Amino acid sequence: MSTRKHTTTTVGCPVASDEHSRTVGPDGPIVLHDHYLLEKHAQFNRERVPERVVHAKGGGAFGTLTITKDVSSYTRAALFQPGVRTEMLARFSSVAGELGSPDTWRDVRGFALKFYTTEGNYDIVGNNTPVFFVRDPMKFPDFIRSQKRLPHSNLRDADMQWDFWTLSPESAHQVTYLMGDRGLPLNWRHMNGYGSHTYQWINQKGEKVWVKYHFHSQQTVKNLTNSNAQEIAGVDTDYYLRDLFEAIERGENPKWTVLVQIMPYEEAKTYRYNPFDLTKIWSHADYPLIQIGEFELNRNPENYFAQIEQAAFEPSNLVPGVDVSPDKMLLARMFAYADAHRYRVGTNYNELPVNRPKVEVCSYAKDGQLRHYYNHPNVPVYAPNSFGGPQADPAYAAEGSGWRADGEFVRAAYTLRSDDDDFTQAGILVREVFDDEQRHRLVETLVGQYKSLKQSEVKKRFLIYWHNIDPQTAEQIKTKID
Repeated sequence: MSTRKHTTTTVGCPVASDEHSRTVGPDGPIVLHDHYLLEKHAQFNRERVPERVVHAKGGGAFGTLTITKDVSSYTRAALFQPGVRTEMLARFSSVAGELGSPDTWRDVRGFALKFYTTEGNYDIVGNNTPVFFVRDPMKFPDFIRSQKRLPHSNLRDADMQWDFWTLSPESAHQVTYLMGDRGLPLNWRHMNGYGSHTYQWINQKGEKVWVKYHFHSQQTVKNLTNSNAQEIAGVDTDYYLRDLFEAIERGENPKWTVLVQIMPYEEAKTYRYNPFDLTKIWSHADYPLIQIGEFELNRNPENYFAQIEQAAFEPSNLVPGVDVSPDKMLLARMFAYADAHRYRVGTNYNELPVNRPKVEVCSYAKDGQLRHYYNHPNVPVYAPNSFGGPQADPAYAAEGSGWRADGEFVRAAYTLRSDDDDFTQAGILVREVFDDEQRHRLVETLVGQYKSLKQSEVKKRFLIYWHNIDPQTAEQIKTKID
């Protein structure tokens, strides 16, 4: 093996950090001129042709969001006003598997929602877990590659996965979810969804709060065992896809209750956990769930490729009354998702019927691959102009969105809060959320994971990793592998 060398860009320039994006101070926004971050994500988005690099295998359906409660004191967004019904599309997926992979492999499940609102499209891109593996987007391409296939054998490799996880302690919370029951949902209908990221809501007065989205299955949450999942994978690789499609065909339309957690704007500055860290949750005791409505999926796609495979979800699709937060992963995804769609589907992917909003589009975007909507020849193609073209409205920038950030350009981790560490919430999940049977299944799964490892150093770190999460779990693993 060659001697370790320093990382470089694709043109050989030395790289200062593989873990931290360049931000305005430790807690400020990511800057656009972080060329290495952009290089990593732009290249990462173009690794595969033509399927999605991540969340390749999936399915979905159309439906309706209905708001039943009044949260207008928190947000002016039209789709969240009392009694409003909004057409929508949901897509569920697996994170790591390829387009032809079995639905029932152990994995996190994607939970992406597109709302065709009266103010344009609003997308929420999440998973069936409330957290994620990494908190800085610099590490995201590396994380996904660790879940894929080795370049020489083209096989997935347990050592590669656990090598990354055990060298990235921030992954502990999500890995605990993944190795627990939620890593094998019974189907897409019987799993919860989460927006995972922290967003900002703004009301008519310009007052701001922070918000997290939760989507609870009204079918209840049900999961598979390892043996169930393996058996199904050998019989029906499209088990989840078939289940959702056939349930809606039978008229058994699945529903989810829509809930939010609300954090007052100022409290985020001193909350004991960093509320923008994607590897952390907000305590429900501190910020209880507030039910605001429900959504129902009631219409299957007429053409899977046109309406599901070409569907493009992106957190940069925002509507008035909703904005982003200082979550570094979210800020990078504002670029990465749209860029992936431009590459995979085409420059004008939003002109496809499944992605096109229900409201009129007045854009100066022109030409490019697959352009088929265009303005009248007399409409100007630039701004500003003197010929009656559309004009931006400063009122949308004056509604109070955003946050204050100040500091030197640095590559650093988030500033630690009083209760911030990588293992505490994962340990709480094991000891206080899982019941005895769930903990037993967790240990059985982890024993199987350990036995699949070949590298002694990775095995050693595996046990240390789980000891840091929960010492009793680690001891039970050791007992069963000795």
